[in-house]
Amino acid sequence: MLIGEKPTPVGLIKEGTDAGFMDDVIEASKVQPVIVDFWAPWCGPCRQLGPVIERLVTAAGGAVKLVKIDIDQHPAFAGQLRVQSIPAVFAFKDGQPVDAFLGALPESQVKAFIAKLIEAGGKPEDVTGDLLAMGAEAMKLGDLAGAAEAFSHVLQADATNTRAIAGLARCYLEGGDAERAGEVLAMAAEDARDPELDSVRAALRLAGDAPADITPLKAASEAAPNDLAARLTYARGLAGLGRHQEAADQLFAIIEKDADWNERAARTALLELFEAVGLSSEFTRAGRRRLSSILYS
Repeated sequence: MLIGEKPTPVGLIKEGTDAGFMDDVIEASKVQPVIVDFWAPWCGPCRQLGPVIERLVTAAGGAVKLVKIDIDQHPAFAGQLRVQSIPAVFAFKDGQPVDAFLGALPESQVKAFIAKLIEAGGKPEDVTGDLLAMGAEAMKLGDLAGAAEAFSHVLQADATNTRAIAGLARCYLEGGDAERAGEVLAMAAEDARDPELDSVRAALRLAGDAPADITPLKAASEAAPNDLAARLTYARGLAGLGRHQEAADQLFAIIEKDADWNERAARTALLELFEAVGLSSEFTRAGRRRLSSILYS
């Protein structure tokens, strides 16, 4: 699942029939959006797409329903909708088809399709949370395009949503566009406080330290292992380039040599790195354990 580990609500996904189409799709779509997946057991792309749609519909937490129809067993409505090839996916709202796509699209595009449908016809109080969760899950999977799509949908409805601003800025930053990331962050009020927002701000500050060429910094640090200033400069350069673990290793090396050196500069840099990556991330949790081990063992 994409939103916690909740069980699929009863009736959220069902096998449809021609006989039940009016109730399961037409009438049901007057209450909430319904996605219809026309498929067949022999269709390879259908077997590829089906689990993706089911997972994303489950992730939406009830904001949309899915009806799967085997066109070999139930061809009537597929014929009425002029389905020529499968998989064919239709979105219904208020008793009418409002969107559709053909073929096994990439997951990011399926997410966008569902997000658009939810935004247009889901419950307003539920949409933002669903989209934010979709965006966060896409980020974990490295799907920056899908994450950006979800966060952008939230911002279209609420341009001040700090979680969406932070998420979209993170997408640009991880995609190598620090300038666009800064522009997105500027959408938030200067006094806005949110852990994710603060984290991306910290990451953007680190990105500002990214050197054009890390090689000279590495060479200087390796040439003089006891030159803690050179090692710190190298660590900051690594952090700016997003090479977080390597940066942390350099900072830990400084702390192991002299934890209080230069007014605890290495410890300060390490805490900045933790904030930039995310205070709840496994990277930060592991780093804090390692730091405690060094300082208090």
